[in-house]
Amino acid sequence: MRGAACRGRAFAAGVSLLFAALAGPAAAAGRVNDAEALRTSQAAIGRVVAGHELTAADGSRLTLEQLRGRPVVLSFVYTSCYHVCSTLTLHLRDSVKVARDALGSDSFSVVTVGFDTPNDTPERMRVYARERGVDLPGWYFASADAPTMSRLASDAGFTYFPSPKGFDHITQTTIIDSGGRIVLQVYGEDFAAPLLVEPLKKLVWGVNLDRGTVEGLVNTVKLFCTIYDPTSGRYRFDYSLIVNIVAGGLALGIAAAGIIAAMRNVR
Repeated sequence: MRGAACRGRAFAAGVSLLFAALAGPAAAAGRVNDAEALRTSQAAIGRVVAGHELTAADGSRLTLEQLRGRPVVLSFVYTSCYHVCSTLTLHLRDSVKVARDALGSDSFSVVTVGFDTPNDTPERMRVYARERGVDLPGWYFASADAPTMSRLASDAGFTYFPSPKGFDHITQTTIIDSGGRIVLQVYGEDFAAPLLVEPLKKLVWGVNLDRGTVEGLVNTVKLFCTIYDPTSGRYRFDYSLIVNIVAGGLALGIAAAGIIAAMRNVR
């Protein structure tokens, strides 16, 4: 993770790099820092993010505890980064629109935190959001003081440090469940939309599936029948699975009735 500003590492979360990270520095020759950053990021999965106090772009107090009850997508940027961080925010904006279109406008929250604490003030975060056309409900741009930012980054497994031209950092989007627990890290500034939406689908609809309720049945149908269409870049509800299940059930019923009738004739 050495080099110029805005070189937020676009980790592909590839198997080879992950194995290299888990195997230790010797297995990741020349990329020890990358491997350590990935190791730190992966180690955060399963951890509960504490209720650190942030300042939203409008000056109000914000903590992740306030957002409990629905999933949260957490990203880290610094506002003077006009390449990687800006690309990440623009891509995340488009992916969030896809996810909200599929899951509902209030199905999850998004928090973008500026980690350049001396400069990423609420005003700077507000301007940063406006310049990138982010004006979506439930998306918060926030600032923090240096100690709070350090603790939040540690909870989220986010690695960053100053470089001669800015910051060197891992490019990471963290998915947190409704109870505040980290469930997944998504790497890179231009990840495929399903990498974000699929885990959110499970968090939003993958609840109450085993309770024998109408809500559970509806969520089950939504979970398995809402699929990604790569030609449109959107999610759509696919009725074919339901049709196939119903048709299969009818076929089994007809076959069973035929067998029973044949056995009666034999008797």
